Amino acid sequence: MDITEIVSTSFTEFDIGTPLSKVAGAFENQELDAVVVTDGDEYRGVVSRQRLTSSSNQPSAKVGSQVQHVPAVERTEDVREVARLMIGSDAKTLPVLDDERVYGVVTADAVLAAVRPFLDAATVDEAYSTELISVPPETGIGKALNTFREAGIAHLPVVEGDEVVGMLSLYDVIEFTTRGGSRSQGGSSGDNVGGGGKAAGGSHGGFGAREGESDRMLDLPVRNLMSDAVVTIGRDATLDEVVETMFEQEISSLVVTDSETGEPSGIVTKTDVIKALTWEQDNGRQPVQVFGLDLLDGMDYDGVSALIESMTSKYGDMQVIKASIELQEHKEQTRGVPLVLARIRLVTDRGYFTADGEGYGASHALRLAANAVERQLLKGKTYGQSKKHTEAEEQEKLYGWWLGG
Repeated sequence: MDITEIVSTSFTEFDIGTPLSKVAGAFENQELDAVVVTDGDEYRGVVSRQRLTSSSNQPSAKVGSQVQHVPAVERTEDVREVARLMIGSDAKTLPVLDDERVYGVVTADAVLAAVRPFLDAATVDEAYSTELISVPPETGIGKALNTFREAGIAHLPVVEGDEVVGMLSLYDVIEFTTRGGSRSQGGSSGDNVGGGGKAAGGSHGGFGAREGESDRMLDLPVRNLMSDAVVTIGRDATLDEVVETMFEQEISSLVVTDSETGEPSGIVTKTDVIKALTWEQDNGRQPVQVFGLDLLDGMDYDGVSALIESMTSKYGDMQVIKASIELQEHKEQTRGVPLVLARIRLVTDRGYFTADGEGYGASHALRLAANAVERQLLKGKTYGQSKKHTEAEEQEKLYGWWLGG
C-alpha cells in the first residue's frame, strides 16, 4: 500500500529567510502540524508546531534557525516506510517530492485514516506506553513546563490520587505564559494536539485576569489551566478504536486505564499507533526496532540486535517480547562528534524496562543506555506489567495488507 491517495497538495510553505513571527502566525490554524521550509526551489526541512512552541526565539530570528531536517518521500512511497521515517525523525508531517520539488505533504493523520481498517488486529495493550508521566493538580505551571520539555511530550495527564482529573496541553501553557497570563480563561479550546478539542468541551479552569503578574504566573497550579474532560480507553481495546476515538474527539492521546480498578496505567498516543505500523514479524528472531539507525557509527542493525541479546541473555529464561531503540542527535558536538541521546525500551515477560544514555556518538550513547538497563534487570526494577504476544493469525491479519504489496 503506497501513499499516492493520501498525499495532500495543500500545504504551507515559507522561504528560509522568513521571520519566525510570521511563521508563528500560520499556526493559528489549529489543524496545521508543520510548515515546509524551502530555499528557492530547494527543500530544506520543516518546522513543527511543537518545535516552534518549545523554543525560545528572538523576534528577529528567521525560520531557518528552527528547521528540522526530516526526510522527504516520493509520491509512491510505501506507507509502512513512511511510518518508519516519521518515527525515526520524530515528525508527524513529511514533505513529498516530485522531480526534486515539494509536491505536497503526508501527515500522520492521513496515514492513520488510511490504515485504520487494518488496525483491529492489534490492541492498546500491545502498543501503549506504561510509563505514565503525570503531575498532581497542585503542581506549578513552571514545573509542568519543565516536565514537558524534559520528557519531550505535548500532553500531560493531571492525576489526583488514582484518578485522572484533567489533561494539560503544552500549547495552552506556552500560550498562557507568553501572553503574560492576561486572559481570564486558561487554555485554547480548539487545540487539537495536547488534549483539548471536543473532549475538553472548551472548558478550562478559570484563573481570572492576572495582567502584570508575570512573576507569579509560573507558580499557579496546573488545575487552573488544565482541560477538565479526559478521554480514557481500556487495554483490551483495538487500535482502530483508538484512532476512531482520537479523530472523533480531535485529540492525540488517550489515558489507558485498568479494566478492573479503573486506575490509570499508561497513555497511548498517535505516535504509538504509528509505531505499530513498523512492527516486524520476528520469524524466529528477537524483535528489535531501531529508530535513527543512520546515526550509528561502527554498528549496524545486526550489531544492535546482538547487543540486546547479549544484555538480556544473562538473566535466565526471561523472554524479550519487543525491544525498541531510539537515537536522537543533539546540536552539541565535541571534535566533530555529536551528542546523542539513546533510549532503550524492553517489553519482557517479566515486565517493562526503560533507560536512557547520553554520549558523544550514537554507539557510546547506546552502550550507556544498555548498561543502565542491565542495572535495572539486576535489581528487578520494572516500569509496568508485561505485555502479551500477538497471536500468529493476528500478525498475519495486521501485516498481510502491506506484505502483499
